[in-house]
Amino acid sequence: MARTHHTSGGEPSQRMLRVAELIRHAMSDLLSRGEILDPVLEKHVVTVPNVRMSPDLKLATIYVMPLGGQDAKEVIEALDRNKKFLRGEIARRVNLKFSPDLRFRQDEGFDASSKIDAILNSPKVRQDLAREDDEGST
Repeated sequence: MARTHHTSGGEPSQRMLRVAELIRHAMSDLLSRGEILDPVLEKHVVTVPNVRMSPDLKLATIYVMPLGGQDAKEVIEALDRNKKFLRGEIARRVNLKFSPDLRFRQDEGFDASSKIDAILNSPKVRQDLAREDDEGST
């Protein structure tokens, strides 16, 4: 009988979520303490909003975003340069049978939420919302 790592909707398993959160915390800690000796990373504040694990827990996709969204490409390149060090540090902090390979990606969630905010604050949407309020109060 095969063991499934995903629930029926293709959602990650509890174990995948738990390991991803442990790796996110370890990565955030490494970045906030300045333990990565790289000139690009030393001049940026980098957040780690999300980590996704592969079902076999052998690949961690770490989503990062520099504060203000500036120089995201350079930050990801710097993280890639330091991948070996980061993998070793994460393995030391997170007790797993195998240390996962690390892959870094820019988090697109900040851009999406900014676009949604801009749309909701646009004059056209404000006009439509004001019209609904007027119709509802009469």
